[in-house]
Amino acid sequence: SIPFVFLMGGGGPAGLAASVRLKQLCSEKDFDLSVCVIEKGSEIGSHILSGNVFDPKAIKELFPDEEDWTEALKDATESVATPVTEDKFLILSDESSFTIPNVLLPPQLHNDGNYVISLGQLCRWMGERAEEMGVEIYPGFSAGEVMWGKDDDVLGITTRDAGIGKDDKPKDTYEPGMHLVARQTLFAEGARGSCTQSIMSKLNLNGDSHPQTYGLGIKEVWEIPVEKLKPGFVQHTLGWPLQSSPLDKTFGGTFLYHQEPNLVHCGLVIGLDYENPYINPYKEFQRWKTHSDVKGHFEGGECISYGARVLNEGGWHALPKLTFKGGMLLGCAAGFLNAVKIKGSHCAIKSGIEAAESVFEVLTKEEVEAVVDCGEVGEERVEIGDYEKRMKESWVGKELFEVRNTHAAFQKWGFVPGLMYSGLAAQILKGREPWTFTHHKADSEMTKPADQFQEIKYPAPDGVLTFDLLTNLQRSGTYHDDDQPSHLRIKHNLNNIPKEISMQVYAAPEQRFCPAGVYEYHGEETKKLVINAQNCIHCKCCSIKMPYEYIDWTVPEGGGGPQYQLM
Repeated sequence: SIPFVFLMGGGGPAGLAASVRLKQLCSEKDFDLSVCVIEKGSEIGSHILSGNVFDPKAIKELFPDEEDWTEALKDATESVATPVTEDKFLILSDESSFTIPNVLLPPQLHNDGNYVISLGQLCRWMGERAEEMGVEIYPGFSAGEVMWGKDDDVLGITTRDAGIGKDDKPKDTYEPGMHLVARQTLFAEGARGSCTQSIMSKLNLNGDSHPQTYGLGIKEVWEIPVEKLKPGFVQHTLGWPLQSSPLDKTFGGTFLYHQEPNLVHCGLVIGLDYENPYINPYKEFQRWKTHSDVKGHFEGGECISYGARVLNEGGWHALPKLTFKGGMLLGCAAGFLNAVKIKGSHCAIKSGIEAAESVFEVLTKEEVEAVVDCGEVGEERVEIGDYEKRMKESWVGKELFEVRNTHAAFQKWGFVPGLMYSGLAAQILKGREPWTFTHHKADSEMTKPADQFQEIKYPAPDGVLTFDLLTNLQRSGTYHDDDQPSHLRIKHNLNNIPKEISMQVYAAPEQRFCPAGVYEYHGEETKKLVINAQNCIHCKCCSIKMPYEYIDWTVPEGGGGPQYQLM
């Protein structure tokens, strides 16, 4: 085993912020403590995908001495953080649109002072800063499983074995997984992380909270002629194509952002609690691009990147218990995303700051100073409950509490009433309402039988503005070694679900909701499920929306998956 004092499972904004803050505290307090970050992507940022209009309050808090973080980001990555200059919110019908005046929008939707960025590039810069401070970062290492102690305390992480063939036998390249042990392991895997899920299940961390609800975000990045760029332009839409009537309960919308020097970030987010199994989120996204208020942004341009990722939408009511003996949950692993604000990166960074300060304070107290000083991990694991208190009392907790009922309002009443309640909650109530809208079903349970709906006929892609899925998938740079066991496995007691339930009752929705074409049914008479695991872009949607959640999403060999550069 390899010992560390602090171990981060995940190299996204939360894990990197925690590692940076820990090293800052070491410098301030004259300690030399080991801090390690492992990341399953081939490099920091390669698995990061976000909109992203970025609220800079947390990054300024993390780097208070940085005179201009945007210049530092540009110098390190050549990525330009573009100040928001124009902010539009549209309600679309299939042929027209209505602009909601900004004065009527909830304050949390205003983007004054925010920036259009690539979150992947921001993470690369944060990773460089962390390494300069002495953080050990190991990309290409998947967190295979949690290491448990005899008292259900978390000892660390075991990385996935490498060099195992499809036949489950070691190849010539076989390397066993490493046991990384730590005094505190901070899980920052993002939404629906596999280690996080196993911890929450074993310790029942979400026993007192509502089931987490998720959205699926599908995104493209385009290069357009420089003369067509509107630097800092931000546009969000509701309505068509996801909502077709005032009481439609499909939750979701779209985004479109202009970033210097010549990039357009665009995408669709759909709540995975949608009911109609015939909905194809990818094809809804392609259809949206053809709207008259949208398509002009892509004229003369070229799509250069594609990807997808799930995000947490449950908010305050779905937050699990954040701490346990030996560790804690950070960022989107915990669920710190503000669905009304359409942002979570600032919350993730703040959670990393608060986690670092909490664990540092406890592990450098006089009674454990000798252990920490000598670098020995030891056997004792403590639970640092102060972290949860600090998060809920911070501005993150205030943001989430104010809009805690909005997602459930959409599910309860539908599109227009839900939108009206969101405005009421964010503008007037601000969390003071004495009621709670409860939600007790997982997203997989919200899908209704196919015989209650008509199949949706989508237009064929034109290859210029709209694309077939496999063509776009190539733009994600996704790669997995074919000669390895599938990381997407049908759970042992649910082998009958694909054929008897998913196909027969729900018309095989996994063929439509997967944004990478992983799941197919082959055969004329006897339909058989085929899992194309090599296509997987690690969005985690299948582990959430499958009927009965019949797929167990485990990590593949480190370094596999998408190779995002601009997401």
